[in-house]
Amino acid sequence: MGKNRLEAFSDGVIAIRITIMVLELRVPHGESLEALKPLIPVFLSYVLSFVYLGIYWNNHHHMLHTCHKVTGPILWANLHLLFWLSLIPFTTGWMGENHFAALPAAFYGVVLLMAAIAYYILQQLIIASQGPDSILKKAVGGDWKGKLSPVTYAIAIPAAFWSPWISMGLYIFIALVWLVPDRRIENALAVKQT
Repeated sequence: MGKNRLEAFSDGVIAIRITIMVLELRVPHGESLEALKPLIPVFLSYVLSFVYLGIYWNNHHHMLHTCHKVTGPILWANLHLLFWLSLIPFTTGWMGENHFAALPAAFYGVVLLMAAIAYYILQQLIIASQGPDSILKKAVGGDWKGKLSPVTYAIAIPAAFWSPWISMGLYIFIALVWLVPDRRIENALAVKQT
């Protein structure tokens, strides 16, 4: 089975999630800077979630470039990932509306942790389907970012009940780690083509 429908569907779901999040941003009542102040937590949670969805979209795009065929388990694993990503607008809104309170911040971390686990499962199924010479397997290697992320989320979740700002700092840290361009898959594809 080809991968085009999987890519198109995934792109559409992620684009819709971003659209839903931006629609949750409310126009302030008033024209002063003071009118914007209550919206700052909502806007900051939107920016963080937009970055996370962008990271997932980018990495998903690169990962699927290594995939030659799509199997039933890959389709289900992709839906599993999209399920967790679909909860990001909800957790974003809850966290922003409640000014990064402990429970919403912890639940945001749960969603990020589950999305990271779902991404790992999808990655492993693609590697398994591509055989022993999998481009993706060669590209991800030790995958320190993929290992660091869930561990950090697992620390950030309980930390939210001690200090939500610590958990937010950890979420921002992981987003920054992933924002650094990762050329492993591009380089592996380039090597294969030569």
